[in-house]
Parts: sequence; structure tokens; C-alpha cells
Amino acid sequence: MYIVKNALRSISRSKGRSILIGIIIFVISLSSCLALSIRQAAKSEETAALSDLEVTASISVDRQALMGNFEDREGRREALSQNQELSLQELETYAQADSVKSFYYTYSASMNGENAEAIDSTGLASIGDEEAASSMEKGNDRMQGGPMGVQGDFTVIGYSSDEAMTAFLQGTQSISEGAMFAQGEADYTCVINEELASYNDLSVGDTIVLSNPNAEDETYTLTISGIYQSESSTDAAMNMMSGFMASADPANQIYISAQTAESIAEASSAAAVETTDETTGMTSTSALQMMLNGTYTFADVEAYESFEQEARDLGLSDEYTISSSDLNAYEQSLAPLQNLSRYAGYFLIVILVIGGSILIVLNIFSIRERKYEIGVLSAIGMKKKKIAAQFLIELSCITFCALLIGAGIGAVASVPLTNTLLSSQIENTAQNSMDRNDRFGREVGGFESFDEGQMMQPPEEMEQPQDQNMSFPMMNYVESVSSATNLTVIMQLIAIGLFLTIVSGITAIVFILRYDPLKILSDRE
Repeated sequence: MYIVKNALRSISRSKGRSILIGIIIFVISLSSCLALSIRQAAKSEETAALSDLEVTASISVDRQALMGNFEDREGRREALSQNQELSLQELETYAQADSVKSFYYTYSASMNGENAEAIDSTGLASIGDEEAASSMEKGNDRMQGGPMGVQGDFTVIGYSSDEAMTAFLQGTQSISEGAMFAQGEADYTCVINEELASYNDLSVGDTIVLSNPNAEDETYTLTISGIYQSESSTDAAMNMMSGFMASADPANQIYISAQTAESIAEASSAAAVETTDETTGMTSTSALQMMLNGTYTFADVEAYESFEQEARDLGLSDEYTISSSDLNAYEQSLAPLQNLSRYAGYFLIVILVIGGSILIVLNIFSIRERKYEIGVLSAIGMKKKKIAAQFLIELSCITFCALLIGAGIGAVASVPLTNTLLSSQIENTAQNSMDRNDRFGREVGGFESFDEGQMMQPPEEMEQPQDQNMSFPMMNYVESVSSATNLTVIMQLIAIGLFLTIVSGITAIVFILRYDPLKILSDRE
């Protein structure tokens, strides 16, 4: 008890020294609290985002793995041409894995319209009919032929379930007239975009006749059950392609059930005519080509990570790869926050090294100034261990008082500071993207505006591009955090306080144990 009282009296006697040490520790604690809070905010945001993230994944051909099995060019080309995407039966087999929450799929095909015109974004409508037909024919030969056959003006998409219609579930598309086609039925009903409906004077209950681009006399009649609208009629990726193909325009998309798509595919296969090229010997078919895309959903990231091994156990070849665009987007959305967390970690290390060094130096000078006091206490019979304990108690009292004040101020300032620094980090990321213009020496592209809180915003002074078809899609970054300092940060600050006390206190103990009290008293002038 005497040691504690003496330590407190010593603190009050040497106010200047105590205040100086307290200020240094306060700066260390405040800086540490802010740095730790930023790192904790990044970790909490990552955990929260992961808990709310429903991961989706798909299986596709691993072309790199395929080509890696061959050293010559011909072998690689043959491997790619012979490899096929998985069938629906195979996709459903892998959906039986325990980690899979649900499975849905879509069919997509390119078709022409017999009684409806696609919204023209190719520029072919402005030239004569003969020239347009010639241009389309040449374009099809050059770009749109191949395994999928000749491409038409409409993209027909068949959905296996309501769950597959993610745009409607997320609210970016919605039915404005009529109703959605029945789920799971091959009823030959469809929903079309309101722009397409307006362009062709179509309404609910009307029919639209589509034809196979590979065999124009092969037609299919669909009844319009509903008309849908999109929040935005602009899709950057599709708009770039719509300059080449009308079917890439979002307004020319027609939605049907997967069962209707399967029925159309079966009828087309039954009516197909096969031809053989006399020059190459390659066989082609006029059957309408359907592209199948299967999607697996998982409850969490852990389930997704275990899916690959389960799929391999169910027979998935190494020639196929499993990927998730959700995880890629999630990781990119946290990039500015993770960068800020990394910088905060570097700052924390610097603060602890510099602050700890200053404290050690101050304690060395403090002990040298108090040598006579140490000699007197030793002379009256106090053991050196108790003297060292007194110095540790003094330092601990100052340290934890300063830590308490620093932690309080840091906790209040952590959230606004984190959001300010995060906003700056996001702006820097945007600026880095815009700097590509300088490297190209011309305007490469611009940034679209999005709702606040949803997308990274460009600097206000940046002009929007006149040609929206050349805009770059924005990344959905995490823009703010709601909490930063928590119990974990407080415990870490206490650990830092103990560390500083022990490190700087060891210096005092070493000097105290080295001093000879009689020599100290005899040498005093």
C-alpha cells in the first residue's frame, strides 16, 4: 500500500514530467484507437457482407486446362472444338451436392421476327432493303455463324423458374401490363419489353411470330402475356454489342419459360436439315441452337467453397471450372476499405515503434534524474524490486489515464474519420481509373451517375460522356461504415497499454537494479 501511495505522490510532485508522458501516451492511444477502429470496421463490414451474401456460381469449360494438354496449335484447336458445355442432366446431377441450396437454369436463342421488327441499333434500317439484306448476310457470314448458327434480331430467353429471373427479383425489371408467363409450363406465352411493344404497336393478348434464322420457314407463335419495363434502358456491355447485332439490345429480349424453350428446341431438331460442306467436310444443321446456362446458389461462402470437391466427387471433370461472379464483385466492392485497413495497419506499426521509443528515452532520463531518490529509498531498507514496482505503478497510472481519454476521443471520431478516409480512398480509385485517359492521350470513356449509396461517384467536375454506349460500368463499392470502435478495439488498446508499460518499465527496472545506493549517496554533490 505504501508503494502505491508513494507512486501517486511522485506523480503529483512531478506534474510536468507526468503530463509530458501522458501527452505522448494520449497521442499513441488516440492514433492506435483510430487505426484499430478502421481495421475493425473493415473486418466487421466484411463479415456482415459475407453473412448477407447469397453466393451463386456456374460451371464452364476450362479452356486453359484444355489447351494445356496439347503442345501444338492444331491439337488445341481440336480440343476446343470437340469440347461441349454440360447438358442439363449433368448440371442437375451436380445440383444434388449437399452444399447446393438451389439450382436454376436458362436457355437463350437468337431468332428473327416475322410480324414484329426489332428495335434497330445497327444502322441497317437507314439503307435500302437489298443493301440491308446483303449487309446482314455478310455480317452473319463473318461474325454470326459458327456453332450457334446465324444470329437473328431477337434474343429469346427461357427461364426454368421465377428464381432464375433475378432482374425481376432485384427490382430492376417489373411487369407494367399483364402478367408473367406461367412457371414450369410450355404454354408458348411470353413477356416483351415495353419499348419493343410500343415500337410494334403490340399489347397483351397479341401474338408475335418468331422464326429460326437458320430456316426462315420454321416459325413459332408466342402469345404476349405481359409487358415489362426496365429501370434503365441502357446496359453498357450490351449497348457496345448492339452496334453489331440487334439481338444484343436489351429492348429486343423476349422472355419465355424454359419448358417453352425446350419445346421449341425439340420441334426445331425434328425439322432440322443437315448439310455437309464439300470443301471442309464439316456437317452443319439448321436446328435452332439453344445456349444453356445453369446457376447454383449457396447459403454462404463456406458452402460454395465445399461445392467444388463435392462436384468433383460426383464426376465433374477437371476440364470444367467453377466460378462465382458474386464473390468477385464482393471482393472488389471491399477493395477501398481493405486498402484503408492496410494503410491503418502500417500507421499503427509506425506509431507504436516511434511512441515506444520516445517513452523509453523519457524513462531513461527520468530514472537518471531520480537516482538520489532511488538511493534514499534503498538506504532506508526498501528492496529494489519494490522500488521498480513503484516506478511501474507510476507509469501504469499515467498510461491507463491517457489511454482512457484517447480511447474515448478515438471512439467518437472513429466513424466520421473512417468514412472520410474511405470516401477519399474511393475517389482515388476513381481518379486512377480516369487517369487512363491521360495514358491513352484521348478520352477512353466516362462514368455514369448512379443512386447515392449504391455506386462509386465520379468527381463533380468530370464531364459525362456524350456517347453513353462508351461508358464504363461502375463498381459497387462499400462507401461508409456505421460502427468502428467496439469491445475488441478496447481490449486491443488495453493490450497496447500493457505492452508500452512493460517495455518502457523494463528500462527503469534495468537501471534501478544496476544502481548501488551507497555510491549514489556518496557521489551526490
